[in-house]
Amino acid sequence: MVIKIHQTANTENALLYNERKVQKGVAEFFDSRNTLSQNPFSYTEKHRLKIFFDIEQQNPRVKNKCLHISINPTAEDYLKIGDPIIKTEINNLLNDLGYGKQPYFVYKHEDLDRVHFHVVSTRIDRETGKKISDSNERKKVQQFIKTLEQKYDLTKALQKENPNLNFTADSGNLKQNLQELFRELNSMRSITNREMYDRSLARFNIEIRRSGRGHVVFVTDGNGNPVRYPIRLSEFEERPRFFISARAEKELQIPKPVIDKFQLAQWARDLNRLVERNKGPGKAAKPKIRRRKQGKRY
Repeated sequence: MVIKIHQTANTENALLYNERKVQKGVAEFFDSRNTLSQNPFSYTEKHRLKIFFDIEQQNPRVKNKCLHISINPTAEDYLKIGDPIIKTEINNLLNDLGYGKQPYFVYKHEDLDRVHFHVVSTRIDRETGKKISDSNERKKVQQFIKTLEQKYDLTKALQKENPNLNFTADSGNLKQNLQELFRELNSMRSITNREMYDRSLARFNIEIRRSGRGHVVFVTDGNGNPVRYPIRLSEFEERPRFFISARAEKELQIPKPVIDKFQLAQWARDLNRLVERNKGPGKAAKPKIRRRKQGKRY
């Protein structure tokens, strides 16, 4: 059993990712809890999205409002426990994490070689308007997994292969590794606007461009020339911050911050650490970002 908490900043992105899977016929509505409507899945996706927006408007200052969890049983484990137990244990997990009274939606996906589940909720407490504490969140999830494995005699999760963020024309597991890159950059608090995010992506030969109403992701040769067929941003579970819909931008109304030289220095340090950590053997490091003598407005 593998349970992953995705560092998704925007609740709309997470919800619509799952809704699109339902529309394509590779996912289905599975469960919902703590909503005013008896069956929120009988309404449109706008109804479900509004449930979260109404709560999140109580605290517009919080940047990462989304709770997005994937539950991934092996094929053998899924046959062993089945849907009723999955529903019960997802609710138990949400209670353990402090979301027992929060509205949430569960989607059952069947677009891989195994069944897996996605949970979408909001980190803003519906009653207090404060952000729910994420202290020891990953530790709680690991303890929950161990309890499940012992309770139902499930297969223990295997160690995952480390992601490769050295993107080239020949990169394997491209989508998975891109999601890992987005996850790493999303967690960097020193990245505070889209221009900084774009420059960070460029360090890994990645560029995001607008295409129609959405965006596409390119692997480049380092000079802006695409070397792989692009992937639509809507296909990713983990999406980069600052690349949100026009509607979400209007709702959030995020002001453009002034970045001083100390923040630039912290960003440079964080990014250089990530580059060094993921530098493959024999790979030459790209020139490091260095802070400028004067602050800059990004």
